[in-house]
Amino acid sequence: MLRFARRVVERQAARQLALMDRWIADEERREAERQRRLAVRQAAPEWAIERGLNGRSAVYVHVGGCTGAGGRAKGVGREQAVRALTDRGVPACPLCRPDTALGILE
Repeated sequence: MLRFARRVVERQAARQLALMDRWIADEERREAERQRRLAVRQAAPEWAIERGLNGRSAVYVHVGGCTGAGGRAKGVGREQAVRALTDRGVPACPLCRPDTALGILE
């Protein structure tokens, strides 16, 4: 009976260790992804203009690194962002509010 109990404990311990190893691997993956996103955000342009599906019309002006910018955003300089907001009437992103960051009030 004692040998049977020992085998049961061994198997349970092996399962728990495997579970902990999966948790560790998941956490390491999450941390690597967080570091990658941080590096991308740091490398992001200061301002971005998001284009529409047709690729020509501007949809929003974003602060660089805005999570709402999507894949159709192109990095631009400060002057281009100001011009887009004021002259061309492109709306500011409601998430990152580049008009506030640029000192432009609507």
